[in-house]
Amino acid sequence: MTKTATSVSRFQSWRFLVFYAVIAGIFGFYLFRLFNLQIIRGAEFLARAEDNRTATISSQANRGIIYDRNGYVLARNVASYNIVITPAYLPSDDGAVQEIYRQLSGLVDVPVKNGVVDSDTAKTFIPCESTLGLTQIVYIWDNFKPYDPVAVKCNVDQTVAMVVQEKSSDWPGVTVQIEPVRDYPTGWLTSEIIGFLGPIPASEEQHFRDLGFVPGRDKVGYAGVENTLQDILSGKNGQRTVEVDVAGQVIQDIQKPVDPVPGENIRLTIDTRLQTAAKAALIDDINAWNTKFNYQKYTGGVVIAMNPKTGEILALVSYPTYENNRMARVIPSYYYEQLMADPQRPLFNQAISSEVPPGSVFKMGTALGILNEGVVTPTQLINDPGKITILEKFSPNDPGRTRDYVNWSYKSTGAGLGLMDYLHGIAQSDDVYFYKVGGGFPPEVPEGLGIWRIGEYAKALGYGQISGIELPGEVAGLIPDPNWKRINVGENWSTGDTYIATIGQGYVLATPLQVLESIATIADDGKHMKPTLVKEILDSEGNVIQPFKPTQLWDITVDPKIAIFDANNFDTGQKKTVAPWIVQLAKQGLRMVVTEGTAKDVFNGDSVQSAGKTGTAEYCDNIAQSKNLCQPGAWPAHAWYVGYAPYDNPEIAVVAFVYNGDEGATVSAPIVKKVLDAYFELKAIDQSSGGGSAP
Repeated sequence: MTKTATSVSRFQSWRFLVFYAVIAGIFGFYLFRLFNLQIIRGAEFLARAEDNRTATISSQANRGIIYDRNGYVLARNVASYNIVITPAYLPSDDGAVQEIYRQLSGLVDVPVKNGVVDSDTAKTFIPCESTLGLTQIVYIWDNFKPYDPVAVKCNVDQTVAMVVQEKSSDWPGVTVQIEPVRDYPTGWLTSEIIGFLGPIPASEEQHFRDLGFVPGRDKVGYAGVENTLQDILSGKNGQRTVEVDVAGQVIQDIQKPVDPVPGENIRLTIDTRLQTAAKAALIDDINAWNTKFNYQKYTGGVVIAMNPKTGEILALVSYPTYENNRMARVIPSYYYEQLMADPQRPLFNQAISSEVPPGSVFKMGTALGILNEGVVTPTQLINDPGKITILEKFSPNDPGRTRDYVNWSYKSTGAGLGLMDYLHGIAQSDDVYFYKVGGGFPPEVPEGLGIWRIGEYAKALGYGQISGIELPGEVAGLIPDPNWKRINVGENWSTGDTYIATIGQGYVLATPLQVLESIATIADDGKHMKPTLVKEILDSEGNVIQPFKPTQLWDITVDPKIAIFDANNFDTGQKKTVAPWIVQLAKQGLRMVVTEGTAKDVFNGDSVQSAGKTGTAEYCDNIAQSKNLCQPGAWPAHAWYVGYAPYDNPEIAVVAFVYNGDEGATVSAPIVKKVLDAYFELKAIDQSSGGGSAP
């Protein structure tokens, strides 16, 4: 063999070795990849394949129905008819599809073509809320979920739905989908109680996903008992695990379907008839006064009626309010913005969320305290000259400055009410009487009740704390004390702060519900019942699964609720009760309010004996300031009246609050009277007919 031939042979052998090495490397790589995919990561890819092969379909549960105490429906589910198109089931011939679109367009008032589809349009597309045409809607949906129906028109008339259903054989892919939508038969009459539904908030999406909810489809409570009783009303969605093909078409069930569990029904304590009477009384009163003034002076208010022995709320009115039926399918942005921009805040439940000065209705806590602490005796006479002057001091070493405090009578007549005993001090709502017994006025009243003890007796009646009623947004109000003022205002407590707090002014704030709780506690001989809106909980068949049981939170004559302070106003850690005879005497004073006191003219000649307390509370909030109403010595005032009946065996307690209402005796007391009259008229009707449930 020649040298050249040997060299060529060696070269060819080298090339073959390289070729074989490359082939071996390629096979080795694929063998390794195969081993990695099937052995090392086999379980992972098997799970991915299984996910692609299977799908979970959620079946929506029916939401529970809400009734009033007599079985009248306040919230229910009604059928909403949606026209839907399933892209995969449309004819393959484009001309046939366009003919379907043309016929459907004239029926449901959706254009055949409208708008341009781009990536942004596709991402933001929401069925039922889009302005796109039928062609564009189906095009978007066909690219994502061809075997899922897309709604092209929602909440159509039943007649239109029937026409579409009849033509479904001629219009393949087009059908009617029935969706449950919340309906509120009483609408704005009970919207502050019932509330409304809305889409799952983004901030709570994961929480509701964990509970089986479907964001974008399922709705949750946004206000009222729809919100607070969400867990009871919502039920539990069902579930299907199915096999699907590559296009998403369902082939078969893989597991046994889990049926949805409907939400439980709720019977509220509300009597719709009394709610109607209460709302009418408030609105009619406001309108009548505004007509008299020839401008809109009174803008809103609250009426709440409660059974003082059980805590059942019979009526709850916060005015102005909103129409919750307008939120049934979607929350219209324009309507929501309109409500939010309204300075009277219709979405704000004033009954439980409004913190306002209670004025003279607050005096009853002080009235219990001055006898229980021995500040005065029931028969002790306190002189009311119409005006007293005290030395207001911020510390013991403060030389102080003089400050005048006047009675309500002094403002109109320039004179006082003369000598007042305990009962007449309550009946006449004598400010000077309460100034003296609350803050002290030596030598007539050597030592007043003082701010610490005023706060204790107020809290024993329900002020300064949340009641726990089944409504969102309840606030605690404010019972101020020196520590609170030092922290929040940055100055010491003054002598004058105590005097003004005695009559529910100054820093004292309360909700209308707390005012009602306070009078109901006295009416029920010291028993403080938890206010509630829930009468019973029923299953989907109407069987009672949770009967009503009143909750007594405390009895001020039995349960020690009043802190005992030493001579330096330090809490000793011990507590005391209120003597039962003091509660009875306070009730007698409340009865005298309507027989010979500040509410005599309104309740004169009533067939049902009642008791109550008037209140006129000066205020200066941002609205009053914007209208330049906060003039020294002539601040605007809210109107209060709270009462109960019958006096000897109370069945109902009612509070009426009118914002900027001037005077409780003339504005709010007539509202309460109308509600009391309506209650006893309804009771008589129920007893005579044998129907209904007495409120």
